[in-house]
Amino acid sequence: MNTGSLKHGDFTGLAENYSKYREGYAPTVRSALIGLLDRSADQCDAVDVGAGTGIWARMLAEGGFRSVTAVDPNEEMRTTGMRDSKQFPIQWRAGKGEDTGLPDACADLVSMASSFHWVDFDLGTAEFRRLLRPGGWFVALWNPRHIDDNPLLVDIEAELTRLKPDLRRVSSARTGLNETLTDRLTACPHFEDVVFLEGRHTVQQSVEHYLGVWKSVNDVQVQLGEENFRKFLDYVKERLVDLETVETTYLTRAWAARRAD
Repeated sequence: MNTGSLKHGDFTGLAENYSKYREGYAPTVRSALIGLLDRSADQCDAVDVGAGTGIWARMLAEGGFRSVTAVDPNEEMRTTGMRDSKQFPIQWRAGKGEDTGLPDACADLVSMASSFHWVDFDLGTAEFRRLLRPGGWFVALWNPRHIDDNPLLVDIEAELTRLKPDLRRVSSARTGLNETLTDRLTACPHFEDVVFLEGRHTVQQSVEHYLGVWKSVNDVQVQLGEENFRKFLDYVKERLVDLETVETTYLTRAWAARRAD
């Protein structure tokens, strides 16, 4: 494992772990987002920006959208996503949140799943408004672990700050951008009718799978560095040595906003 070459927001070298171990989003939230559209999903086109390996893009395809386009700047993530999405009608292309390269008014839903925190807010929201048709919706969503009721998982996450007291989770849906996202989207001239949605789903993960999720997390590895990240994984293995599975609840949090005309 070499975390020394990792940079914030660059998932090169993490694609396999990301694809194999990252969990999806609450299906109830997907259903609620589809319900915001003014037509049925099979009459709508979706664009997923910062699609990574296509976890959310595949959920959109399963939701019945007429078309799904997945956009990501990282070639390794796109290649892995294309491999894992062969059975889905998803079109893949290179692009980033501030410049997707897609035509005007091509989508009824534009999404960023666990990736909006990497995008320049002003440039990104202008780009997403450009992509949307009248009445279309932009959604930013994340799926952090909900650990409050599980002392074991609370202790494991606390080890991060024991190793690095000033560690700041960039991608957590409970900190940073998300603390002000409702207000920022409400004030954004490109959108109106801001909606917040939240849903939960629980999964049983093998210990290998649980460790794999951590190995796919960019910001923790960058901030801890190679030595401390190895110490963290060793601590997790020690805490889970007597377990076969780890029950983990994921909290899907989504902010949706309609295109302003």
